[in-house]
Amino acid sequence: MQFEKFHIYHIYNQGNNRQKIFFNRENYLFFLWKIQTYILPFADILAWCLMPNHFHLMVVVNETEIVCETHPMTPSHRMSKKRSLNNSIAIMLRSYTRAIQKQGLIKGSLFRQKTKAECITCTDGITPSFYNTHSGTQINIVNPEQQYPELCFHYIHQNPVKAGLVKTTTDWEFSSARDYMNLRKGKLVNKEVAKQYIINTNSSDNSESSDE
Repeated sequence: MQFEKFHIYHIYNQGNNRQKIFFNRENYLFFLWKIQTYILPFADILAWCLMPNHFHLMVVVNETEIVCETHPMTPSHRMSKKRSLNNSIAIMLRSYTRAIQKQGLIKGSLFRQKTKAECITCTDGITPSFYNTHSGTQINIVNPEQQYPELCFHYIHQNPVKAGLVKTTTDWEFSSARDYMNLRKGKLVNKEVAKQYIINTNSSDNSESSDE
């Protein structure tokens, strides 16, 4: 994954062989804490959704690398080193996997080897493969750099509906749809930043379909 500052990315991964990655409510909440710990220092989150066997994040990158403190050298001095957003995502997934393994819920790999990160505002070409369906690509828009962010935003929130898990986006607890409908005060999404990039943040839109 190659990240650039001030661009929007759709980050997603799924269970190895499409296996479950969340087995109970505590798993979902624990992963949200991981996102807060490992992603927020680098990016503002515009939308997110955790599904039983995959996850989606829509972020605008503020920093591709930050300085992190590690273990103390002495009581008054701590070692520090740089960490990239790439490395932070990898650490997040590895640490979550270890926690699930310790619970005896899985053996071996939990996630697919490669996490996907597609830039939807980069000027060198936009490739929104996440909008492909079994019947073909269903995009017909005039200005992709302005409209892809909104399409991605609604696509992410529509995942639970298209998967048949709930009837409306706000019925699914583990996405940011409820935050945008003011049904809770979540701490992950930055709604003010989202308004700068997304024309319509009404997450009840039903126009997109999911193939993840």
